[in-house]
Amino acid sequence: MKFLFLIVFIYLLPQCTGKPLIRDDCHQHTFEEIKREIAGYSDIAKAIINLAVNGNAQNRSYERLANFVDTIGPRLSGSKNLEMAIKYMFRVLQEDGVENVHLEPVKVPHWERGEESAMMLAPRNHSIAILGLGSSVATPPEGITAEVLVVTSFDELHKRSQDAKGKIVVYNQPFVSYEETVKYRLLGAVEAGKVGAVASLIRSIASFSINSPHTGWQRYQSDVPKIPTACISVEDAEMMARMSSRGTRIVVTLKMGAKTYTDIVSFNTVAEIVGSKYPEQVVVVSGHLDSWDVGQGAMDDGGGAFISWEALSLIKDLGLRPKRTLRLVLWTAEEPGGVGAEQYYQLHKGNISNFDIVMESDSGTFMPMGLAFTGSDKARAILKEIMQLLQPINVTNIYENGGETDTDYWVRNGVPGASLRDDISKYFWFHHTQGDTMTVQDPSQMNLCAAVWTVVSYVIADIEEMLPR
Repeated sequence: MKFLFLIVFIYLLPQCTGKPLIRDDCHQHTFEEIKREIAGYSDIAKAIINLAVNGNAQNRSYERLANFVDTIGPRLSGSKNLEMAIKYMFRVLQEDGVENVHLEPVKVPHWERGEESAMMLAPRNHSIAILGLGSSVATPPEGITAEVLVVTSFDELHKRSQDAKGKIVVYNQPFVSYEETVKYRLLGAVEAGKVGAVASLIRSIASFSINSPHTGWQRYQSDVPKIPTACISVEDAEMMARMSSRGTRIVVTLKMGAKTYTDIVSFNTVAEIVGSKYPEQVVVVSGHLDSWDVGQGAMDDGGGAFISWEALSLIKDLGLRPKRTLRLVLWTAEEPGGVGAEQYYQLHKGNISNFDIVMESDSGTFMPMGLAFTGSDKARAILKEIMQLLQPINVTNIYENGGETDTDYWVRNGVPGASLRDDISKYFWFHHTQGDTMTVQDPSQMNLCAAVWTVVSYVIADIEEMLPR
């Protein structure tokens, strides 16, 4: 009987090690035991913070990012620049000495804006600053010249549907929040097309403007005529709204040379520090490598991608190797809607039980405030303890909604998700504009973001058990 018990114990042991606390036949650590385990990482957390903020790695993520965006520039899905960026990252990751650097092929959209312009002809000549929206169709070569109908909402558009036929619809919707207001960019062309408009111009989704149009992706519907669509500045949208309110007739000529090509092959870029005890279990840190075709894509999402690389570099520099594999993924084609990430999920979802947490930084790398998290209450309690390790830099808060565009595929299917929460008060000043350059970035803030990202990812990867689902 003793031999039978030993055989059963040996059989069960490998099934329990490193797994979440959900099996009755495994030893379940109490929360107090987990708290003590996490508290034991205090010295390692301080070492990571000191290296990132004050040590030899100070400003490294900033300098790496500056070199990258100054060399490559913007990186639109399907573009030569994005291809160059992926090759660049493959090379520098290998040179950095992280492990298993490789590329995973995916199919991505290829759209180019071409030449574009908008000119107000009445009541006076005025050049309107525009940026065509991703996937927009072109105008005829001679452009579209039509009267303008200004509306503030979809409801107003449909109430005035008889007035919209043959017009260029200008949306002057107020900015409430990005999540609330972005529907006008996504669906403005569709709603205008439903009522017979010939084009749509959408007030940029921005909390502040210096005559700067903000681009982004938009979606057509197969049963609605496809009309050209672009974003205009807040200032021009408000000016036309004022003119319209006075009864002034507005005429605009819109020219857009946009073109959609067949999907092409791109790559998600992957690198790792292989786990020492449970290498099959994975903690993902990530950002997206593609950007829009304006500015440099330094903020969106160069900063998030490069603090994720920095996490692996800091851990390697300190001679640490977590129990689980820490995996860096630099997503391709996030801007068209998480295209590269969805295909990564389809390829790897069979191994979903071994994904401990998926982390993505895609809301800027400004002054960090804490971590947004989606997961079970037990996992949230564990994350709260891990965040206490960041008391030396006063970044200990936990927020809701830890999924991002690229990680939501995992989060929706039960994998814990986290995202960096930072001060985004100026984020939408620069989002998807010519202003998204290195001038937006601050090296000391990136140092702090890298410290937060590294401490959290390392401790999750190294504690004995996976986060409970």
